[in-house]
Amino acid sequence: MATVQDGMLVRFNYVLTLDDGEIIDQSPEGQPLAYVHGTGSIISGLEKALEGMAPGEEKQVCVPAAEAYGEFEPGMIERLPRSLFPEDVEVGMGFRMRNEAGQVLTVYVESVGDEVVEVNLSHPLAGKDLHFSVQIAEVREATEEDLMQDSCGCSDDCDDDCSCCG
Repeated sequence: MATVQDGMLVRFNYVLTLDDGEIIDQSPEGQPLAYVHGTGSIISGLEKALEGMAPGEEKQVCVPAAEAYGEFEPGMIERLPRSLFPEDVEVGMGFRMRNEAGQVLTVYVESVGDEVVEVNLSHPLAGKDLHFSVQIAEVREATEEDLMQDSCGCSDDCDDDCSCCG
């Protein structure tokens, strides 16, 4: 039986909770998350914990903040002109933007004013330990197609109209 290792396509079901037990994400019923192991497409702490597991196995995993989305850094708040955002911008929304060096960043809205929008460059889960309940649904050798979809962040529902596959 195949086990989770580099170069394998892995499909797994999960429930993600925080320290207080609040469920913040989970795979939809009958739709396990798919990724190619060893490509860095899921958080490093979870990828390490899944190594060696086989289909049908279940595990409880605590991923410390440093191995998830990093520690929270208060200095990562930026004030940007309101004109850079759509009319319906709301607190909590995420936007992809380029910095002065041309690097694409995802920013999260902290506050919205008449003239200024404050965004946080840290992920909303930065500084939080993540608790996963996982169950491996499938492990198989990744195909070229799997590797292409995994490298651009697309999933099985990619419509070839995204910025990386189209």
